[in-house]
Amino acid sequence: MPAAPPRLLLLHGFTQTGASWRPVAERLPASWDVQVPDLPGHGTAADLRLDLAASAGRLAELIRRGDGRATIVVGYSMGGRTALRLALDHPEDVAGLVLIGATAGIDDPADRATRRDADHQLADRIEAEGVEPFLDAWLAQPLFAGLRPQPDDLAARRSNTAAGLASSLRLAGTGTMDPPWWDELPRIEAPTLVVWGEADTRFAALGRRLAEGIGTGAETASLVDVGHAAHLEAPDAVAALITDWTRRTLRR
Repeated sequence: MPAAPPRLLLLHGFTQTGASWRPVAERLPASWDVQVPDLPGHGTAADLRLDLAASAGRLAELIRRGDGRATIVVGYSMGGRTALRLALDHPEDVAGLVLIGATAGIDDPADRATRRDADHQLADRIEAEGVEPFLDAWLAQPLFAGLRPQPDDLAARRSNTAAGLASSLRLAGTGTMDPPWWDELPRIEAPTLVVWGEADTRFAALGRRLAEGIGTGAETASLVDVGHAAHLEAPDAVAALITDWTRRTLRR
């Protein structure tokens, strides 16, 4: 009997939805089982109010509702935080881990509290101003300087609700990783690929640190002239990385 095709779970970033993965998903092998769930506070899950640990638990349940096979989990930014928590709390469900523009948290307690306060203020602003004005400001950040959002990506982001995005910031922002997870990284059992865009110098450094913390089970890949949203800026390259790494990982 031939082996079952790989199963992948692609986890989006803040303000996105599962639909934001379309440029990558359509470049993966057609025979693969690729799932793109909406994370709490976003898209069809806009009314869910879950922190990162509870969100990871929800995904573990989703994996088990299939045939129970461990899954390759790919996470970008907020989705990367969720993927990390899934691998730490539910290792039996994760066959491999791909992290793009991710972090294990903010070390300094004062900086962490400042970030948490800033996210709460931003959440208040979203609720006061609405989604579209917030998105205009969010995508104008230097972090996304290399991103040229496509119409379907923008439409997916605009489908979010102010209440959903605000709750996501309050419950799943980087400041909520308290204490940070760096000391937990050696517990990750799944083979891991850490990806970053070289133009995103902050997350390039964080990516290197993630790989070092995870240890010998982690590989790294950097993309030249690519920024934070690597999967949207360079979908061909990201899909190729995921495809090659997944095939090699499942042959081990």
